[in-house]
Amino acid sequence: MAKVKQTVVINSQKKLLEDVFCMWLHCPEIVKEAHGGQFLSLYSADGAKLLPRPISICEIDRENGNLCLVYRVVGAGTREFSTYQAKDLITVMGPLGNGFPQISPEKKVLLIGGGIGIPPMLQMAKELNCEKTAVLGYRDQLFLNHEFEPYGKVYVATEDGSAGTRGNVLDAVRENGLLADVILACGPTPMLRAVKEYGMKQKIETFLSMEEKMACGIGACLACVCQSEEVDAHSHVHNKRICKDGPVFRAEEVTL
Repeated sequence: MAKVKQTVVINSQKKLLEDVFCMWLHCPEIVKEAHGGQFLSLYSADGAKLLPRPISICEIDRENGNLCLVYRVVGAGTREFSTYQAKDLITVMGPLGNGFPQISPEKKVLLIGGGIGIPPMLQMAKELNCEKTAVLGYRDQLFLNHEFEPYGKVYVATEDGSAGTRGNVLDAVRENGLLADVILACGPTPMLRAVKEYGMKQKIETFLSMEEKMACGIGACLACVCQSEEVDAHSHVHNKRICKDGPVFRAEEVTL
């Protein structure tokens, strides 16, 4: 189905941290198609801000047609979104991109999230019908970690050692002797680079969700390309469009 902009109602908005917000939208048409790893493009009410802001799907409530977005305020657009309240309207397009794959029930999965890459892993924790373990990386303050607990074991890593393992997500994986058949990961590029290297070394099938600034969100403008191992059929160079071909890629597909 072609994706079109639509105006939807905000059910609620909650501040999780000083700069991290949780917004629930009522959008039954989007919910019907959405799954973990995809994103929505959110449009500003300010006509001067033409480009939408891509925000990953955090949770899907299929029964009630609702969808949760957890995002960090990083600029004027997301700062505007953080002021919205219940019953306000917002224009969105989605679901966009290719999400994470479904994993067979006999597999063990590591869900690895870093920073604002943690929210999309929560929907995967809910979706996957297999044994899964979440490893969540933070600078310092925790958010969403308790929401993962109904779906499997949860380990955290903090840069300052204030909770869980001192260090990064892979430090937590090694410290706790965590094993898996498949890794699903989302987070900043340095984390994904390290996870890719770890997965290849351990011969673990690994999927990475790339974080990148986007423009059109539908693959037309080539503003969000990443380097790929193979030649892209659209641009005829070693690029992948994160919004259209991704944001989820097999680790071996992309160069980090």
